[in-house]
Amino acid sequence: MAFFNVKALAVATATSAAALFSTAAHAVEIEYWQYFFDARVKAMETLIENFQEANPDITVKMTHFPYADYRTKVAAAIPAGEGPDVVQLFYGWLNDYVAAELIQPLPADVFPASQIDAEFFPMVQAMKDGDAYWALPTAVRSLALFYNERLLEEAGVEPPTTLDEMIAAAKAMTKRDGAGNLTQVGMTAGMTAQDHHWWREGLVRQFGGEPYVDDYQTVNYNNEAGLEALNFYASLFSGDDAVSAIGFMDEPQAAFKAGRAGLHIDGSFRIGSLNDTRGLKWGVTELPATADGTRSNYSSYWVNAITTKAEGEKYDAAVKFMQYITSDEAMQIWLNVVGELPAKPSVGLTDENANDPVYGPFIKGLAYAHTTKFANESGQRQVMVEMVERMTLQGMSAEESLAIAAEAEQKILDDYYKSASN
Repeated sequence: MAFFNVKALAVATATSAAALFSTAAHAVEIEYWQYFFDARVKAMETLIENFQEANPDITVKMTHFPYADYRTKVAAAIPAGEGPDVVQLFYGWLNDYVAAELIQPLPADVFPASQIDAEFFPMVQAMKDGDAYWALPTAVRSLALFYNERLLEEAGVEPPTTLDEMIAAAKAMTKRDGAGNLTQVGMTAGMTAQDHHWWREGLVRQFGGEPYVDDYQTVNYNNEAGLEALNFYASLFSGDDAVSAIGFMDEPQAAFKAGRAGLHIDGSFRIGSLNDTRGLKWGVTELPATADGTRSNYSSYWVNAITTKAEGEKYDAAVKFMQYITSDEAMQIWLNVVGELPAKPSVGLTDENANDPVYGPFIKGLAYAHTTKFANESGQRQVMVEMVERMTLQGMSAEESLAIAAEAEQKILDDYYKSASN
């Protein structure tokens, strides 16, 4: 965005004054990209409308793509001088975006690190390098346990508060046909959704372990705690008392939205789409604790960053847009529309939000949540998927499959940190 000097304008000729005014009034258009998720798109449409009303000389054009295509589109567009000026990315992708020179640091004078450190949840400091931040979130996320109110009532059970109660409730809601095939699962299961986060940062820790050490550079779940956590997770979909099945209705969230699953672990971002599901009566509670009260959760976030494509007036406009979409107002709007939690405690931890029956369980979960530092988020997730597949498709023991997973993930970490040090 161009600015003019008032003093210079006062002494300028009529011709030069007109030229300066024309430059200042020139509309600047920037592009914003995110992956397609209906509630996120609606929220950003509102934020863009508000921003443009306050900044009539800046137009923000939003483009979104299916999640599966998103990273490829971004990686191809920016080096070609095309695509977004401001881009949304998963926090676990930051290293890849920096290495590929797709984004540039936020200006330290507008986004001072000391102020961000003080005002945002500590987890966002993973976006900091020295005294500069590369990106910032509008919202953060945690996990919680969704439940189908109708199925709970039909089975005569209450929302569970412990892992044992969760299994008992799931068993009460599981239904099979005459041939023994599942027609309704008591609980969803699938590492392709959020279960890989729940297993790593939730169950492994609840069974007494620590999934990684050395600042997430060393795998540490190939042990008794990890095996107990895996056996517990596998009990959901294996054995005569199985309450779920991997691949039931393709996706765990699809089964829950269809009313065919009693319990479902998911992120706060799921709230918006569930609210739009006609006929579904649901509630949410904190992730179940162990019998002795131990809780653990996973927290994550998507961030916004300014790309290396943004220069000149577009860069100035992108900075102003970043200021707005990381403001308190934007965070509250995002919470109301998407259900993701404000990235600042001052917004998220208000009495109204913390005691909300829907948002409250997620906000409480942040107090005992851990944020995995990924070297390769998609690759590390695939390790978890294959760990379960070896057990369900090949009949491999949990102990053997766990050891293979740990070795495979350690190689991903070693390869990444070796290349990063070169």
